[in-house]
Amino acid sequence: MELKHIDIANLAVSTANMRGVKKAPDLANILPSVRARGILVPLIVRQNGTPETYEIVAGKRRYHAALVVAEENGGIDPLPCAVIAAGDDAAALEASLIENIARLDPDEVTRWETFTRLVKQGRTPEDISNTFGLTALQVKRTLALGNLLPRIRGLYRAEKIDATTVRHLTLASKPQQKAWLALLDDKDAYVPVGHRLKEWLFGGASIPTSAAIFPLEAYKGEIVADLFGEDSFFASADQFWEAQNAAIEARADSYRDVGWADVITLEPGAYFHGWEHEHCPKKKGGRVYISIDHRGSVSFHEGYVTTKEARKIEKGESIERPARPELSAPLTEYLNLHRHAAVAAKVAETPAVALRLMVAHAICGSTLWRVERQSQKSRNDATSESVESCLSEGSTDFFRREALAMLALDEDEPTLVGCDADIVPLFARLMTLPDKDVLAVLAVVMAESLQSGTMLIELLGSQLEVDMAQVWEADDAFIELLRDKALVGHLLADVAGAEVAASNAKESGKGQRGIMFNCLHGQMGWEKREGWVPRWMSFPPSAYTSRGGVAPVDQWAALEATLAPAPEQPDEPEGQATPDIVEPADASAEAASDPVSDDAAGPEQLAA
Repeated sequence: MELKHIDIANLAVSTANMRGVKKAPDLANILPSVRARGILVPLIVRQNGTPETYEIVAGKRRYHAALVVAEENGGIDPLPCAVIAAGDDAAALEASLIENIARLDPDEVTRWETFTRLVKQGRTPEDISNTFGLTALQVKRTLALGNLLPRIRGLYRAEKIDATTVRHLTLASKPQQKAWLALLDDKDAYVPVGHRLKEWLFGGASIPTSAAIFPLEAYKGEIVADLFGEDSFFASADQFWEAQNAAIEARADSYRDVGWADVITLEPGAYFHGWEHEHCPKKKGGRVYISIDHRGSVSFHEGYVTTKEARKIEKGESIERPARPELSAPLTEYLNLHRHAAVAAKVAETPAVALRLMVAHAICGSTLWRVERQSQKSRNDATSESVESCLSEGSTDFFRREALAMLALDEDEPTLVGCDADIVPLFARLMTLPDKDVLAVLAVVMAESLQSGTMLIELLGSQLEVDMAQVWEADDAFIELLRDKALVGHLLADVAGAEVAASNAKESGKGQRGIMFNCLHGQMGWEKREGWVPRWMSFPPSAYTSRGGVAPVDQWAALEATLAPAPEQPDEPEGQATPDIVEPADASAEAASDPVSDDAAGPEQLAA
């Protein structure tokens, strides 16, 4: 290497410079020094075609600062330069990177660009690691960024993606990377980052290959490797657990074969509580405990007994050696699944048994069944009390008590669904009942678990011809919930007649509600109005105004749309069949003909 001063006119930035040729450098922190003292640290250059011209391998910022000073002062002294051998692009890149790393550690994407160019020039990752004092793994991690889409590298360089997210993105295929970018561009979408990104890529919890206690070459599924070279994961959790469980059982057998008193495999996710156990050698009855976490890692705790057993050993007492189970866990699973298949086939061909099983499961539930009773509770205490004391609830309670008695259960149970009963004796009891009694129990179960506020309520109410006037009458809770004065005007006309509503249109909402109450209960000289039900409580329901927002009416409209037959062809002639459901009254037409309009009643809202 030769040191010499070279005229600035004979210098140009080399394409081998790691900072690039086109990007203008930031001179803010170097220009004042160059103005005051000139260029003190030599630029690294090499000849470029002719003996007089040189290209700058390292020192681009100093060169541009010198250009600024030369323009300000009308010239500048020749710049100090260290001349390296011409023609070796790899050496030039190394010189540029070493010089820049010494000054300011470049971002990882810039390192990747430079390392990639060095590899193309014939340098191996080991050569690069030796040159720059990095580990081979660090170099491989940087080179792995080349497997990312250019846009992802750009986001990483701009610090819009953190290092953990980028690392997990190297696990992703190109289509997965594109899908992730699409989520990033969607303002309304959830974008997984960090460890959540790994779960997104694997469709759940990822299992690292380090968790396996079996040889990886025996695994038949796909293994996804972290392109940084540090981690790899099983693509199929099911295949992993099949191989892992077999290996655990084999290890357990080997422990038993060498004389351990017992080998206990804990349920996956269960911890081995060391404070509840004490060390005990094999010859004194120590056991082996195997714990498995949800990510597949297995721990073998050799030579332990419970604290209680340890006290017995201290007293010279022996602890009972448990007999080895006749069936291993895999054999037990095999038997269970085959026996289940045989029984399930018989249930499928025996409807009477299936009916009783379904009723028992609906009442008691199981790990595969979850049936809930429709709550009759309201945030409004008055509403809750009104429902609890209504005729309909009393009728259901009568049938509920009959069902509880048939099942030999406590008749004071508040519900049948979810009552305090075990499924086996309950099913055995159901098997002794005739079909008509089982169907009576089923009817109560269905009544308790029928969801409120759905299209199904509208369909059932219409088909079963439910007459609300037979089971409901306006009570204090209903009257107090009427807070819309315009609506109260319509209801008053419905209850007492159009003339009464019109003559009391200027009354306050409270006054109009009082008249309604007196008319419905035959008080204060009013003749009692029998059997009145508001339009939106009937089956089918309708509204008083055209304002909308009547839930039963909306559900009825949705029901009609659901049950309407699809036309066979777009231009089907008139006379097409309609669903066998009573049409609701035209709310807007009735509102128009009503003697009390919204405008007449006024928009006033009364506070509770």
